[in-house]
Amino acid sequence: MKNYVSFKNIQKTYDGDKLVVKNLNLDIAEGEFLTLLGPSGSGKTTSLMMLAGFENPTQGEIFLRDEPLHHLPPHQRDIGMVFQNYALFPHMTVAENLAFPLSIRHMNRCDIKEKVDRVLDRVKLTDLANRYPAQMSGGQQQRVALARALVFEPKLVLMDEPLGALDKQLREHMQMEIKALHQSLELTIVYVTHDQSEAMTLSDRVAVFNDGIIQQINKPSTLYEEPQNLFVAQFIGENNCLLATQTGSEGDYYRAVLDDGTSLRALKVRPSSPGRKIMLCIRPERIRVNMPAELLPEDSQQISARVQQFIYLGDHVRMITEVAGQPDFMVKLSAAEANQNWKAGDGVVLSWQAKHLRALDSVLVH
Repeated sequence: MKNYVSFKNIQKTYDGDKLVVKNLNLDIAEGEFLTLLGPSGSGKTTSLMMLAGFENPTQGEIFLRDEPLHHLPPHQRDIGMVFQNYALFPHMTVAENLAFPLSIRHMNRCDIKEKVDRVLDRVKLTDLANRYPAQMSGGQQQRVALARALVFEPKLVLMDEPLGALDKQLREHMQMEIKALHQSLELTIVYVTHDQSEAMTLSDRVAVFNDGIIQQINKPSTLYEEPQNLFVAQFIGENNCLLATQTGSEGDYYRAVLDDGTSLRALKVRPSSPGRKIMLCIRPERIRVNMPAELLPEDSQQISARVQQFIYLGDHVRMITEVAGQPDFMVKLSAAEANQNWKAGDGVVLSWQAKHLRALDSVLVH
């Protein structure tokens, strides 16, 4: 696939001092659903606003279809935009809201009606064409906002936290609608959210932002299974991290020792040297409890733990344990795997395959 959008050496500062976006280089393929994910203040929304034309880069250039965008105002970029707060005109009906971006493009009345009717049907709002925003639910208003972004048939649509104001059930329903529209209309979508489960559900790729920098960009499964640093490991999904001292190397693995003397092997992800403190991270669902030694895979390792508490969540149980003096080490078990007789204070043996324990960032300990 060829690149549809390209950020080249983009920097952005609002005060001339602190960079909100730092040397951003990012290519987005035609037809791709790319999500910019990160905490508040990480630079994701600023990057989207520069693409939309509502902010100008301090340095660098943004290209759309290999053409620079800096000379084009927002309304001439032919980009659809969906905001969290809907941004509908309260004095206009649904049909009038949808007609507005067509009328400012000087389309004739017949073409406007045809396009409005078509998009109303696509988002299942034909029966509400004559209602005003105040007469509709939040979900209906967000559907109108989505329809308005699509009505002039752009190939690029930007979405800034579009589902943030909706309740959980409605948000999940709208995610499926957006995903279906992306596929059926062959849109290129750039989506901003701080909700990692939403990003994982919708996206072809996710760019994880922190402190104005993309920490990692990959398809969702790769981000989850192969985080490249401690920030990504802790921001995407749930992760357990143990502080250890790196003591040596064995092929693709580091040897490391915990404070209680327990020796472990962990997959090399970030460079380290002997004597350095490193974080060893593993997903809670990769851990088994009291598994008989003869049933363990070949590269497994075991460690003693003490149960702190159980959290029952219907289809699964979270068991919080203490490992090598480090509390809040979580194990995620199916309800069928959990032993109903386990209680706080019990000793258990945890096991996992060495390949699932990842040696991430070196840590300065004062």
